[in-house]
Amino acid sequence: MESKKIVAILYGGRSVEHGVSINSARNIFEYIDKEKFEPIAIGINPKGKWFLTKGVDKNIDQGQPLGLILDPEKPGFILMASGDRLKIDIIFPVLHGTDGEDGSIQGLIKAIDLPMVGTGVLGSAISMNKIIAKRLLQEAGIPVTKFIAFHFDDQKKIKFEAIKKSLGLPFIVKSASLGSSVGVTKVSRKSDFKNALAESFKYDQEILIEQFIEGREIECAILGNQPAEASNPGEIVISKKYEFYTFDAKYVDAEAVEIKVPAKLDKKSIKLIREVSLQAYRALHCEDFSRVDLFLTKRGKIYVNEINTIPGFTNSSMYPMMWKERGVSFSALITRLLTLAGERYAANKRVEHDFQSSLKF
Repeated sequence: MESKKIVAILYGGRSVEHGVSINSARNIFEYIDKEKFEPIAIGINPKGKWFLTKGVDKNIDQGQPLGLILDPEKPGFILMASGDRLKIDIIFPVLHGTDGEDGSIQGLIKAIDLPMVGTGVLGSAISMNKIIAKRLLQEAGIPVTKFIAFHFDDQKKIKFEAIKKSLGLPFIVKSASLGSSVGVTKVSRKSDFKNALAESFKYDQEILIEQFIEGREIECAILGNQPAEASNPGEIVISKKYEFYTFDAKYVDAEAVEIKVPAKLDKKSIKLIREVSLQAYRALHCEDFSRVDLFLTKRGKIYVNEINTIPGFTNSSMYPMMWKERGVSFSALITRLLTLAGERYAANKRVEHDFQSSLKF
């Protein structure tokens, strides 16, 4: 009988989305197929310290402190108190936002040479930075909203009237590398502008200011590699008391949104949304899974808003809902992701890292 693979679920992290990560990881820990996998939980506290915890626990500091083993023959972690090695077969990062989705953790895991669920260093880094992502999507001919990017050092160059002339009113101000609508403000008048800039720069060195699109909030779940497949689109219908899909609307207010899976769309729109979502997934070098967020206008025009390489797995998250609608249970989805990660890791082993030459050193 084949032994169970030990899956390390990484959660928490040094991110403003720390709490969202805990909720997502808690569900994955609960629903993972325990006949095939043995889950262990590794929490990262807000200061960046790593702990082995008993299940997914918001009190991460109460776990056992962990250190990193940089031995390529026995990669992984060590329990600091006892010196015992923690055996791990595969890592499932469930870290949202800074250090979790931006390539940082992915680079660490790649360096210690362990299989990992999800997009690698390159795709994570470019998808997390909305400015770079939009530029690459534009290059690939994929429609995105009109935008202007600024660095923190450029603040004196940011003029309300110039932005208004270029993008119209209202417009959206957001941090370049955050998720869950943290650091996002809808600006409808000049009096909102200064505070909107301050809020976005509070969380990032770069911001983007983009055209506000009056349209439906559509999401599409992507799963797989070569080839990847797209779910039927879902829709987020936001309560009129919210100007846009805010953090509170996503995670706090249970009555803020109505989730429609599948979205009520004509066949032509469904086909186009799925095609564009797959194109965006490939253009940004995503792997294993991602959620593509789009806008659909009354005239039927589609804009890709952004791609989430580690979408939420909370009870209100769209990604698992969209696959459930296609007959894939939460448990089966987790198994599929772990299988994809293992297959991709094995396939990448064919790449040579040793080059024989006459160079003397």
